[in-house]
Amino acid sequence: MSAAKNKPLDDGSAWFGAPARAIKAPSAEEAAEQLEALGDCAREADLPRLAALAGSGTPLAAFLAGVFAQSLYLRGVARREPAILDRLFDQGADARLENLFDKIENAARSDGLTEAGLMADLRRLKAEAHFLIALCDIAGASDTRATVMRLSRLADAAIGAAVRFLLREAHDKGKLALPDPDDPETGSGWVLLGMGKLGAHELNFSSDIDLIAFFDPEAPAIGDPYEATDLFSRLTRRLVRILQDRTEHGYVFRTDLRLRPDPGSTPLAIPVEAALNYYESRGQNWERAAMIKARPVAGDRTVAARVLKELTPYVWRKYMDYAAIADVHSIKRQIHAHKGHGEIAVRGHNVKLGRGGIREIEFFVQTQQLIAGGRFPELRGRETVPMLACLADRGWISDEARDTLSAHYWFLRDIEHALQMMTDEQIHTLPEDDDGLERVARLRGFASIDDFSSAFRAALKDVEDHYAALFESAPQLSSGVGNLVFTGDVDDPGTLETLSNLGFERPSDICRVIRTWHFGRYRATQSAEARERLTELTPALLEAFGATKRADEAILRFDEFMRGLPAGIQLFSLLQSNPGLLRLLATIMGAAPRLAAIITRRPHVFDGLLDPGLLSELPNKAYLAARLEAFLQGAVAYEETLDRLRIFAAEQKFLIGMRLLTGAIDATRAGKAFSDLADLTLGAALDAVSDEFATRHGTVAGGRVAILGMGKLGSRELTAGSDVDLILLYDHDETAEDSSGAKPLAPSHYFARFTQRLIAAVSAPTAEGVLYELDLRLRPSGNKGPVATHIDAFRAYQQKDAWTWERMALTRARVVAGDPGFGETVTADVAALLAKPSDRQKVFDDAREMRSLIEDEKPPRGLWDLKLVPGGLIDLEFIAQAAVLTGGLAGERSTATAELLARLAPDFCAPQMRDELVEAFGLFMGLTQVARLCLTGEIDPDDMPPGLADLMLRNTDLPDLKVLEAHIEETSQRVRKHFDALFRGTHG
Repeated sequence: MSAAKNKPLDDGSAWFGAPARAIKAPSAEEAAEQLEALGDCAREADLPRLAALAGSGTPLAAFLAGVFAQSLYLRGVARREPAILDRLFDQGADARLENLFDKIENAARSDGLTEAGLMADLRRLKAEAHFLIALCDIAGASDTRATVMRLSRLADAAIGAAVRFLLREAHDKGKLALPDPDDPETGSGWVLLGMGKLGAHELNFSSDIDLIAFFDPEAPAIGDPYEATDLFSRLTRRLVRILQDRTEHGYVFRTDLRLRPDPGSTPLAIPVEAALNYYESRGQNWERAAMIKARPVAGDRTVAARVLKELTPYVWRKYMDYAAIADVHSIKRQIHAHKGHGEIAVRGHNVKLGRGGIREIEFFVQTQQLIAGGRFPELRGRETVPMLACLADRGWISDEARDTLSAHYWFLRDIEHALQMMTDEQIHTLPEDDDGLERVARLRGFASIDDFSSAFRAALKDVEDHYAALFESAPQLSSGVGNLVFTGDVDDPGTLETLSNLGFERPSDICRVIRTWHFGRYRATQSAEARERLTELTPALLEAFGATKRADEAILRFDEFMRGLPAGIQLFSLLQSNPGLLRLLATIMGAAPRLAAIITRRPHVFDGLLDPGLLSELPNKAYLAARLEAFLQGAVAYEETLDRLRIFAAEQKFLIGMRLLTGAIDATRAGKAFSDLADLTLGAALDAVSDEFATRHGTVAGGRVAILGMGKLGSRELTAGSDVDLILLYDHDETAEDSSGAKPLAPSHYFARFTQRLIAAVSAPTAEGVLYELDLRLRPSGNKGPVATHIDAFRAYQQKDAWTWERMALTRARVVAGDPGFGETVTADVAALLAKPSDRQKVFDDAREMRSLIEDEKPPRGLWDLKLVPGGLIDLEFIAQAAVLTGGLAGERSTATAELLARLAPDFCAPQMRDELVEAFGLFMGLTQVARLCLTGEIDPDDMPPGLADLMLRNTDLPDLKVLEAHIEETSQRVRKHFDALFRGTHG
């Protein structure tokens, strides 16, 4: 028994070795509630010491109340397993963790152990260790580095136990002949390399683990080398199942094998020689960077050491080749694209991938390692912060940069842990609401949201500033732009060579375009001062466009943009003084044809980028409403109001897109912003039409209208290019006859004409374009029915005549504009209609039949057709909609597909299936948002702008397009399997 039990219990010293950090609950009432619940659980489990502590009023009790008030996950563990806390009276947390690590490492040694038994043991032990690691971290008993080391050690122990179990079982069944069954890993030939944060001993609290599995066919344990690929692939698949599958005991670690060579076409376990041949002949620079962190975590250590030794010349090159230099420049461009766009938002910010975040520090360190690690072996370490120290020692960065980035790295990792400790989900995005943000702040010991926000924003800004300085001060890989002469009518040979070197394929045509600028043939370049500014800017422009890898297209789009500019001095001066804006403009021209077309047609939308608060303000409904109200002020004429709405919507769509392009918001937030914008502008158009229509036709007694948003508008998942699906509903007094105006109309005729006027107001082209393309086909009876529907007819149709697909479509219905009181009535009606009992089997059969019909009539154009591909967005939407109709939700109904999938009830689908469906929807919707933002047509992977590919990879946190394609394929196949299981009733 530890001496810990003899220490005082009032401040946590007995448990943590030092007083626990003060973590406050939001209120005294909530603190008392948490402690009362803990005391009840302790008494039920016959744990009198813990019950006494819960009622003690000591700092330790207050600490526990604060933690459980903020973290749903930790609270749940403590209430389910209060004995975990009670054990700390006898053995301090550090000693108990050592004991747990030892138990996990030895979990596979029991005779007669089954796979199910091992899975249960690992999950139980991991849950306790996970809980204690979090508690020590929050208490301040372990710093962030110790926390990530412990989490990594926990993963190592679990992987090792599972590998030893599988090897020993294969030996017992005669599949392998292990040299020493008591030491099954040695001589087995099976190698498990930990990659990413696992390899670097830097796992986060709810991290996936990245593994690569190799095997040596000549290992002593292997009898038939020709069967080894199949054997070790099956063992690897079972390893993933042991670690990842959710059972009643939870899961151990989500496991990712996508970093293996060519994951779309290789087995799960790859022969060593095949892997080495791949890396030496086809390996890419992102794979070199990934291998920096590779570490043997289980299996045959002798083979692992040989593999890593043979990979040394591949990873650590003494000289950089031109392709590697180009890749490093590409990485630098991605980093620069985030720089210099005003203050950074706190709410909704992605701590990992956002501006000034964790990934930027890690990315920079790995890039410098690739450049210099071949010559300086001390730069070959796996851990981020020690490598910052080495870079400073070698003079690559300043001591101040090392200290600042190191401190902020651990600070940001702290915030990441706090986010994940709240619900044990792999999230990196800060909450947008006060309650969520306050919980994060309190878990990290901040007194208020303001204090937390100030510290967080300062850290991000420091990282961003140092990041740019780090790249600017790093050894230069290029010798400057070169010769550029655009005078006269004859091309200068040196200039043609320079343009060619910068990446332009038709240098002579580019010379002709630039001469057009300098000859003052556009309004923007007619003044001498504008031409002087442009001359000074041209080298930087050409370098920025050359870096897009679509240099010719980019500069031709910029030429179109210039042609429409009314003046140029202000823009050229702005670009000269703001390199970040110049790079962003180049990115738009080279990577996002759709956005380029917008600013070419409407150069004024670019003005919105000059707002210094653009990226620090979330484009939520309140933000957009305030700006719309200001923009419409002073508009008197009906036509002027409609034009202003079009201008406002075009500019705000562009600015929401810019936030997505720069990483200031994620795809989910962008979908909500595009939808909020549609709600507001449709509402304003409805008001304008109501006023205008009433001047001629008056009003109908008791007349009220509501716009019911359907499809992606209803689910708040609009994209930059979405049409808008809606239904217009109306009501009036039963006794109402003709309207009251100079040209009276009967009520049905009145609202039909009113709706036609609204359609024209929104979708008719004017000099400012269209506001939205409207689709009213989801109204009762579709195109055959009236364009406006009386609420009674709507109710009757939905109750008696609606097809299953129409009821499924109704699950996304949301009132977006109109009379508030009538809107509440419609909302209640929709809820009642959806609550009506459904024949579960009929819904499933009809949904399956509809999906089959869509597949026959509109087959997908390929893997990247994320909506129509089997297992794509339609499958996911159908699952969510069917769950609403058949009572398959746990919790309140939502119209958002992602939220519906996250709320699927355990009796509708297993928790693991639910999690996989949520993850798949996030992947497909995120890619769709980015593609619709940047492209006017469909995604063609063979002709994708490189900048768009970079953006997709950044948003999915994957290193390569082939890996992303393999992930899409694997995910869609998994979703289709779940779809079939759910709708054929074959799920468990």
